[in-house]
Amino acid sequence: MFTTSDIFHIDSKKEFDKIALKLFRFQYDNNLVYNQFCNFLNKNKTKVKKIEDIPFLPIQFFKSHEILSSNEVIQATFTSSGTTGMITSKHLVTDISLYELSYRNGFSQFYGNIEDYVILALLPSYLEREGSSLIYMVDDLIKRSNNSDSGFYLHNHEELIQKLITLDNNGQNVILIGVTYALLDLIQNRKFNLKNTIIMETGGMKGKRKEMIREELHQQLYDGFGVSAIHSEYGMTELLSQAYSLGNGLFECPNWMQILIRDTEDALTYVENGKTGGINVIDLANINSCSFIATQDLGKKYHNNSFEVLGRFDNSDIRGCNLMVL
Repeated sequence: MFTTSDIFHIDSKKEFDKIALKLFRFQYDNNLVYNQFCNFLNKNKTKVKKIEDIPFLPIQFFKSHEILSSNEVIQATFTSSGTTGMITSKHLVTDISLYELSYRNGFSQFYGNIEDYVILALLPSYLEREGSSLIYMVDDLIKRSNNSDSGFYLHNHEELIQKLITLDNNGQNVILIGVTYALLDLIQNRKFNLKNTIIMETGGMKGKRKEMIREELHQQLYDGFGVSAIHSEYGMTELLSQAYSLGNGLFECPNWMQILIRDTEDALTYVENGKTGGINVIDLANINSCSFIATQDLGKKYHNNSFEVLGRFDNSDIRGCNLMVL
C-alpha cells in the first residue's frame, strides 16, 4: 500500500492526492463505520476518483462510535474536553508512533530544531484532566527540548513570570504554549516586553471568559506580552496532525494535512477560495482511524493554501451535516 515514510515525505500535490486516494480505499475496506457512512451517501470505492469525491465523516461520530481502521491493540485513548455530563469524543490510537512522528515532523517543519527552544506550557484546563492529546504532545516536546528550564505551569503564575523574564533577557529562544484564557490571566496584572519569546495560543476560553473575535483577542495578547505576532496551533482530539499560524490568524498545514471548505448548505459540495464554509480536514497520519473528517469549525481557504478559522457552527447552522449523521 504505502509506508509511514511515504506520508511524512510528501513533497507535491500529486503525491498527496495519490496517497489520500489509496488511504480512502484502505479505510473504506477496513473501517466499518466509515464504510457504512460512505455507502449511505452512495459513495463506494469505484465512484471516488479524486480528492473532492471523498466523503468526510462528521466529527460527531467520534462521540458515538469507535472509529477504527485497524484490529491492533489500542495503545492510547485521547478524549476531548467537556463539561460534566457532556458526551466527549474518543480517538482510539493503535499506533502512538504515528502521532509522535506527525507532531515532531510538523513542529520541525514550522519551527526547526526543538533543541533550539525552551518550551513553557500554560495549559491548566488540559493538565487537570486525563486523555489530552495536546498534553501528550507538549510533554514530549518539553522532554525533547533537552532543556531543564522547559516545563509545565499550572496556577503558579509568579514563577512563570520570573522564568519568562529571565530567559527572554538572557536571549534564550522560548515558546510559551498556552490555552487562551490562561494567557489572558497571565497578562492581566503584568505587562511584558518580550524580544525572544513566541506566544502560541491553543484557542478556547473553556468557559472561563467570554469568547472574543480573533482580532480583539490577539490585540490584547500583543499588548500584554509586547510581541509583534501571536502564533496559534490548530489541532483536535480526532486528528493526529496540527496546523500552525505564525501570525495574522492564517494557518498552514504540514505536507501530509490539507483543508477543504464545504458549503454550509450542502455538505457534499465545496466553496471557492475566500468564501466562508465548514472546515473539512484530510489528515494522512490518521491511518488507523479516519483521515477524512468534517469538523464543526467555520473557515476560509486562500489561493496559497493558507486558511483561517472563523468560529464554530451552532446547532442551527449544521443543516449541511444533518443528512450525514446515521
